[in-house]
Amino acid sequence: MSFRRIIQLFSLFLFLFLLFAALSFSSSSWPVDLFLRMDPALTVFTVLSARILLLAFLPVLIVLGATIMMGRVFCSHVCPMGTTLELWEKFNRSTAGKRVSSTNLNFLKYLLLAFLFGSAILGVSWVFWASPLSLITRFYGLFIYPILAFLAERGLLILRPLAEQFNMNSIAFLQIASPRFSTQFFILAFFLALFLLEHYSPRFWCRTLCPSGALLALCSIRPLIGRQVTSACTHCGKCARVCPMEAIELESPITTKHGECIVCRSCEEICPERAVSFPVLWSGKASQPDGFFPDRRRFILAGLAGALTAVSGLTGLASPSGKAGPGKVAPPGLLRPPAALPEMEFLSRCVRCGECMVACPTNTLQPIWFEAGLMSLFSPALTPRRGYCIPDCRQCSLVCPTGAISFLTPKERFWAKTGTAVIYKEKCLAWEHKKGCMVCDEVCPFKAVEFRFEAGNPVPVPEVKEERCTGCGYCEHYCPVQNQSAIVVSPMGAIRLAKGSYLETAKRQGLNFSLRKATTFEFPPAPKGDIPGRAPGFD
Repeated sequence: MSFRRIIQLFSLFLFLFLLFAALSFSSSSWPVDLFLRMDPALTVFTVLSARILLLAFLPVLIVLGATIMMGRVFCSHVCPMGTTLELWEKFNRSTAGKRVSSTNLNFLKYLLLAFLFGSAILGVSWVFWASPLSLITRFYGLFIYPILAFLAERGLLILRPLAEQFNMNSIAFLQIASPRFSTQFFILAFFLALFLLEHYSPRFWCRTLCPSGALLALCSIRPLIGRQVTSACTHCGKCARVCPMEAIELESPITTKHGECIVCRSCEEICPERAVSFPVLWSGKASQPDGFFPDRRRFILAGLAGALTAVSGLTGLASPSGKAGPGKVAPPGLLRPPAALPEMEFLSRCVRCGECMVACPTNTLQPIWFEAGLMSLFSPALTPRRGYCIPDCRQCSLVCPTGAISFLTPKERFWAKTGTAVIYKEKCLAWEHKKGCMVCDEVCPFKAVEFRFEAGNPVPVPEVKEERCTGCGYCEHYCPVQNQSAIVVSPMGAIRLAKGSYLETAKRQGLNFSLRKATTFEFPPAPKGDIPGRAPGFD
């Protein structure tokens, strides 16, 4: 096994290990977002759109420095997207179809780069559509991980009778959580398309579409260490045919497009004359055939197209730009993670990598579709019906690579209100159907639901004390009413700060949060007569 292959597999293993580490509450001790912070496109366009500079982005400087010196080694040795596509190509080699050259499409990645630049200048980040590390994190975290968990759960069901027969209690009582995520179809369709393109044209994504590859190509036009061909070359063309990036011209094998070369050294390994090497190029001379970069007009038009899409998002009906108030249309049920920045800043920073969703222990964080407009596509939102938000959990902020979800101290996190529960009386068992039910009060960790007697109703009915409600979603999650819950968390009253103290802001708003100390529940003083019915578990 070659040195490059060892580094590739190690990098992929490390990437998957860190992604798995995000699932545990000990993720704070691991740099789980390390690979995301090494993505050049993700970093550059987040900096441009959010107008920020974070120390968290320092790893990308190492990547850029290595590229200037040695070419696009990140693409061939470290990038998990490139490794995944290459492994697929190796696995699929026996059934691979006729190889199709796509050299004339290599300029597309530079047009995509200009498109992303045009939108980022206006404060809108579309990088989540094309960032290789964001895409591959979504693929493994939101698609592969749920599939593996589902298969493990089904396998456990098969093994459990056998484990009970042989008293293997560790297996008999083992529970495996099976998470579910939205936008699965998009992820599947996107990667099926990439794998199909890989079937006919190796490294198609890396050569023609990857914006990070485009940035690294610009940095590696004149590498310090690069491919060189001696006079022993017989122009057999083997190196050109084996090059996955088509960085070598078949008619002129001594010519190297250093911006496209990923230093895989396949040409060096296959050369029968040993005429290819990768020495230090002291002259720094680059050999770039005409046409490697799009003409100025197309580049400018791509940038204008990016700016136009940004403007269309900013002027849409559900646009997050501007201050809340009369005339402002906002999604009625959009709940962001606790400590998420104000909406516009949040969207400019969020790269939709899915790390926060993978890390969420209750699976309440889900990627959304178009319910909040095009600009919010694939961004994370709380789904209380799926899972509640644990009051002291900070997993999403620990794994966020761009600070779209602020990292708070436990004391500040406690006051990061995400919304307020609202009761739909026409659905409530107690209000509408006059049946004794106190589930929302039972599960609320903040005693934000109280019961009282209403004239004409023989059972006590719930009401929400808004100053005590943090929007955690326990009540909505456990509400026994089918389909839509009778109690729903709305974004009303949510606290989202770009700077300042959550504790002080909550106190100024008159909020009074405190965790329930006891687990005893009592009915309010009853009117004369018996109460016809008790809440579940209170018989």
